Amino acid sequence: MFATVPAFLFLPKLSIAQHGTSSASEIMQEAMQTATKENKKIFIIFHASWCGWCHKMDTAINDKSCKDFFYKNYVIRYLVVDESRDKKNLENPGAAELRAKYHGDGEGIPFWLIFDKDGKLLADSHVRTTSSASDTQGENVGCPATEKEVAYFMEVLKKTSAISKAEQAAVQNRFRQNEN
Repeated sequence: MFATVPAFLFLPKLSIAQHGTSSASEIMQEAMQTATKENKKIFIIFHASWCGWCHKMDTAINDKSCKDFFYKNYVIRYLVVDESRDKKNLENPGAAELRAKYHGDGEGIPFWLIFDKDGKLLADSHVRTTSSASDTQGENVGCPATEKEVAYFMEVLKKTSAISKAEQAAVQNRFRQNEN
């Protein structure tokens, strides 16, 4: 007989989480496999269909001025959380627990995490004071927009990717537009 192949392997990359059928664990496993194969980091974004700032984050990442940078360096996956009662079916099982594990519960969305290909956390959307430990909560920048938020985001991108000066300028300029 034929081996059963998980259905999520045949879905387009970014639609996996948006259909709410795959668990957070399945999405992470697939992202780690893809990141290993493509030698990239994993960029997990917790979001919801009603969230305006989530849409701004997605629009900025996919803007023609910086999309190539993000897709060259990261396997980007979305985990649906905090949906309204009538759209709970969109949520990914285990996503709220994963967000809580990394101190993102109660922080608002979008909330994002960056992992290496083995699933080790490299960065998150919490701005912390320099004296804070990495496991303290900090302040969620969500979708970077203000000068301080974008500066933090740029430091994270420098730490987790090969970003050129031109790409830095493009990403910084595009995300600063989110403040308007």
